[in-house]
Amino acid sequence: MNITTEQIKVLREKTGAGMLNCKNALVETKGDLEKAIAYLREKGLISAEKKQSRSTKQGTITSYIHTGSKLGILLELNCETDFVARRVEFSELAKTLAMQVASSSNIQYVSLKDIPETVWNSEMEIESKRDNLQNKPEAVKASIIKGRVEKTLKNFTLLNQFCIRETESTVEDYIKKYVALLGENIQVSRFSKFAIGQPVVLVQIEKGIENE
Repeated sequence: MNITTEQIKVLREKTGAGMLNCKNALVETKGDLEKAIAYLREKGLISAEKKQSRSTKQGTITSYIHTGSKLGILLELNCETDFVARRVEFSELAKTLAMQVASSSNIQYVSLKDIPETVWNSEMEIESKRDNLQNKPEAVKASIIKGRVEKTLKNFTLLNQFCIRETESTVEDYIKKYVALLGENIQVSRFSKFAIGQPVVLVQIEKGIENE
């Protein structure tokens, strides 16, 4: 069955679940909105996004050393309370995310909003010079450029990667499952990559910059 963007949008507005989770729910329920809502509720995915504005001052710092000891990751994962920070599930999530960072050399930022404006501008300029855009109306051209740049830059963000644990879900949606499970806002605040013979890469969500 063909699921439309409008169906996904409606389900997302009603539940607060991620786009991919909404699409999967509609596919599983053959487009039935009420059944899709029930499906998301059973999976614990409803209202995860509504917790994102809550303060996250507790958490854990975890490490992952890749096989061969040539690559290491330090990652800080935050939540709302020390109680949740000490939960086994929370620690397992932090470890998975550290492994996710190690799995791809492309990962340089937490999310799209953490990418510096200079990087966005550079990519926008490159795309604007593509030959296949020159005869497009300005409004259409701007929309295409924005879409292409976002698609490119998503490859460099942790939250937009497909999860190593659930390959049909993005990392962002995978985290939301733990938000639903543990009942608290969960955020990745920063991570560092240590690779033999290379500068240390530190990524901080607070500053939205990459320091080397």
